[in-house]
Amino acid sequence: MAVTVEKIMHEAMGLPPALRAFVAEKLIESLDMPDNPLSAEWQEEIRRRCAEVDNSASQLRDADSVFKNAYASLT
Repeated sequence: MAVTVEKIMHEAMGLPPALRAFVAEKLIESLDMPDNPLSAEWQEEIRRRCAEVDNSASQLRDADSVFKNAYASLT
């Protein structure tokens, strides 16, 4: 089994970044609890947001500054 996993990982790492992200998304989705799957609406929202990031249509901010601003707004 380890040889198969190593081969899959080697081949996956050779994919272009967008395809690696797609594979990673599908693997993560497969880990969702079967009795509590993501709704179709949330799946579409995730795909939309991923596409925005991939196309540089979103302005991303680092988590540290986001949390710093959030905590500051609470005081």
